[in-house]
Amino acid sequence: MVYKSKFILAAICAAALIVTGCGSATETSRPSLLDQIKQRGTIRVGVSTFVPWAMRNKQGELVGFEIDVANRLASDAGLEIEFIPTAWDGIIPGLLAGKFDVIIAGMSITPTRNLSVNFTRPYSHSELLLAAGRELAGNLVSKEDYDSAEITIAVRRGSTSVQAARKNFPSAVIQQFDDDILAFQEALNGNAEAVIASSPKPEHEVLRNSDRLFIPFDEPLDRGAEAIAIRQGEADALNFFDNWIMLRTEDGWLKERRDYWFKTLDWEDDIATDQ
Repeated sequence: MVYKSKFILAAICAAALIVTGCGSATETSRPSLLDQIKQRGTIRVGVSTFVPWAMRNKQGELVGFEIDVANRLASDAGLEIEFIPTAWDGIIPGLLAGKFDVIIAGMSITPTRNLSVNFTRPYSHSELLLAAGRELAGNLVSKEDYDSAEITIAVRRGSTSVQAARKNFPSAVIQQFDDDILAFQEALNGNAEAVIASSPKPEHEVLRNSDRLFIPFDEPLDRGAEAIAIRQGEADALNFFDNWIMLRTEDGWLKERRDYWFKTLDWEDDIATDQ
């Protein structure tokens, strides 16, 4: 009888394991991401260097828009911060492997990425903008002016600029180049009326070449949404980051920092030249 009772008890425990998917709480439970960060006192941030999101200054320190975002987030929460620079193609695998707690690296929300990670609400919106050459397009100031068979628009091959150009200017001649530098050179040299690229390239090139380039209309041709990425199943952490983004959006801090890095070149002289 005792043996039979032990057998029944073992069967009940085995059934419980199947239902719960775990043994004892001490064996299988782990702290949530937010608890881990609080216990550690440090938030580990995966970044990928790309001007002006994250880059090295002449002193070798990380600076940029994303660095400002991460530093302010940590400061507001009373946390230390550890940046973990990671190649772009390895940044999501690095997050999933637990090498860092979050990705703050100008990562746009996409359905494909969202299958692997959770995203916060956006803290920034990238834009596709059209910049025009003053020599050929000085009098063209509306979006409609550029939808003509007489207009040539330069874009980087394989980029979202190609689709944006075809969608917004179906009548224009679209010329594709291997990188943004070559595309902008076409407009600077007077071989194309305009060029389409992602922010902040158009704004920065106009600042550097205001005598030859201008942005004829403010309306973006497309908008992305950049957000913090975290591992799935971390509802408390997602709530924390979402609310921080809401607060810093409402008080204008995020816009102020983005405008500094994207719409000025005040920081450029302090950036290491090998980037």
